[in-house]
Amino acid sequence: MRIGQSQDIHRLVEGRDLIIGGVKIPFEKGLLGHSDADVLTHAIIEALIGAMGLKDIGTHFPDKDPRYAGISSMKLLKETKKMLDENGYKTVNIDSLIIIEKPKMAPYIDEMRSNIAGILETDIADINIKATCAEGMGFVGRGEGAVAQAVVLIDDK
Repeated sequence: MRIGQSQDIHRLVEGRDLIIGGVKIPFEKGLLGHSDADVLTHAIIEALIGAMGLKDIGTHFPDKDPRYAGISSMKLLKETKKMLDENGYKTVNIDSLIIIEKPKMAPYIDEMRSNIAGILETDIADINIKATCAEGMGFVGRGEGAVAQAVVLIDDK
């Protein structure tokens, strides 16, 4: 068994879609990044890559590479699943946290869990997603950005 953990941060800006966990969430701002900036999926991908001992997300999906401009993070998660398969690992479970002031994440969490479980070919019960706000404090509390954290456990197939 191997454990990986990661955190991802993206700025909230006007003129971008808000996509978290592969779900397009209605909101006046979206996350800024080279890809779709899906903060949750990025944290999960990097935690999985780290658990395999394969460095980090930027090593495999560099933000300077035009192939990844605007790409769906769900496609990046599919590539990460291939890495798991090639290295003889399966996902045991994921525990993750989204920190964002607005909008509320609760209505979207089950769809996020389903998206991630489907790609990783694991039971939805093995994917846990929590959400909280920053109580008005710091850049998250001011609505300037979002943070996601993930801890993963993988094991040999």
